[in-house]
Amino acid sequence: MEKKLRVGILGATGMVGQRFISLLENHPWYEVVTVAASPRSAGKSYEEAVGDRWKMTTPMPEAVKHLTVMNVNEVEAVAAGVDFVFSAVDMTKDEIKAIEEAYAKTETPVVSNNSAHRWTPDVPMVIPEINPEHFEIIKDQRKRLGTERGFIAVKPNCSIQSYAPVLTAWKEFEPYEVVATTYQAISGAGKTFKDWPEMEGNIIPYIGGEEEKSEQEPLRLWGTIENGEIVKSTGAGNHLPVHSSSRS
Repeated sequence: MEKKLRVGILGATGMVGQRFISLLENHPWYEVVTVAASPRSAGKSYEEAVGDRWKMTTPMPEAVKHLTVMNVNEVEAVAAGVDFVFSAVDMTKDEIKAIEEAYAKTETPVVSNNSAHRWTPDVPMVIPEINPEHFEIIKDQRKRLGTERGFIAVKPNCSIQSYAPVLTAWKEFEPYEVVATTYQAISGAGKTFKDWPEMEGNIIPYIGGEEEKSEQEPLRLWGTIENGEIVKSTGAGNHLPVHSSSRS
């Protein structure tokens, strides 16, 4: 790629935002040019806004230390300087839906790490090796949003990313039941052992909502596009029941 795409990170000061920044350091295709977070961080340098809350094991990239943090709610201003954004905002689901659509309507593509839009009928939730054809729904989403370039795409729950590809490969052999148990890192809660020391040698036996995601989201990955929306897989030969338990 001759010219790198200019990337903005929404929710840049949080743990997921930090992970985006660390992964994009020296990337051949992308350059982080804009970091946005809550109004309390806005106006500070990224290094100042994060302070001693840098969670990554690698140092904060020099390229972002002196970027001025923008107010994530000032959508037009943030969108003006980027080609697309990664979203890792920490808000309620309704707030996330609203702000991600607001960015899309500025003709800014939004690639979201959040769960808020996973069941929005015309938003693709994609594991590229499984359902790249779901990206075709973007043209319908753009009609709804009134955009030519802007759209929202999301990733599924982190747990199913590990076993949904295997289940997809097994579907032709018609397994009738899958029992999946996931053991999740405390980083999913934005924590490390340094700031949550009581978790050392301990577990959380149940995480609310995770079992339902594990049972339902694979069905959406295996779904079909019908009348401008993604319809989850159901019925004999398509429905593979996944019984799940989750703990951290």
